Amino acid sequence: MEAEEVVFGLHAVQALLDGSPKRIQQLLLLKGRNDKRLQSIRSIGEKHSIPVSIITREKLDQMVQGNHQGVIAITAPVAEVYDEAFLKSRLSKLISEGETPFLLVLDGVTDPHNLGACIRSAEAAGIQFVVVPKDNSASLSPAAIKVACGAAQVLPLVRVTNLSRTLEWLQSQGVWVVGAAGEAQQNHYQMDLKGPLAIVMGAEGKGLRRLTRERCDSLIRIPMMGEVSSLNVSVATGICLFEALRQRQS
Repeated sequence: MEAEEVVFGLHAVQALLDGSPKRIQQLLLLKGRNDKRLQSIRSIGEKHSIPVSIITREKLDQMVQGNHQGVIAITAPVAEVYDEAFLKSRLSKLISEGETPFLLVLDGVTDPHNLGACIRSAEAAGIQFVVVPKDNSASLSPAAIKVACGAAQVLPLVRVTNLSRTLEWLQSQGVWVVGAAGEAQQNHYQMDLKGPLAIVMGAEGKGLRRLTRERCDSLIRIPMMGEVSSLNVSVATGICLFEALRQRQS
């Protein structure tokens, strides 16, 4: 389990206020800014009896690396990252209730901005769990939470010790594991992505690790028409997830 010290940015703090106001220990707002969005955040904070402090831009800038947009939330430790036992329990429950599993697996995504963007796309596409390895993976940092724009608060992120073993367990539960790789014969439009599914995306630049690739039931690629040989992992993730969503809704 992991704890976060700060959440910053209008969207991220608003999502935290809407979903988990009890997590917030203090709100820090920019002195001299009185627009409606910041005043709304202040009003909601005061409604929940959250201490509000008005401080200078210089002090806010010193607290975070990134665009805080005049608002920082100091948060209490919270269990936002889950383990394999949680995944197995929750997924088994979903299957018993007749729901179709739909997971995103990120194999070694180390950039927190890419992690946040992937979580945001995953939540929008209806993903139930995002699975990452404990090693060689970005943490759910304030930067990742900000980029996720509220999705990190509602979509479980699961860290597993052995990704290949977790994929094997998913297969034993009837989940089809599909990895994205440039050398794949089929593109993502040609693959049937409608059933119980885990889409596996590789690391920035390196792609899927060998063991992960070998564990996949099948591989897909995104057709490329230009000179660029690959896409940013968060962009590629969005493309694959929403093709799967299109198929699943048709």
